[in-house]
Amino acid sequence: MTPTSIHVIAFGMIAEKIKTKELVLEYMPDTEVLLGYLYQQYPELQHTKFGIAVNKKMAVGKTVIPIGAEVALLPPFSGG
Repeated sequence: MTPTSIHVIAFGMIAEKIKTKELVLEYMPDTEVLLGYLYQQYPELQHTKFGIAVNKKMAVGKTVIPIGAEVALLPPFSGG
């Protein structure tokens, strides 16, 4: 990991679709840029619902990603 990279962790069906549980990506300033990258690299994600958490906080809309952040790609979950 470089000083300007981000660590992306994928869970469940998201990990299955991108065929890995972890990615190390060069810095992306926000979740919109990250999604654009992910959709370009993994087109099947465009039709998949999933949430994004940045440093263990759920992202809502366009969220800033700090340098060195841990970003989680979370499939929909249910429970009671």
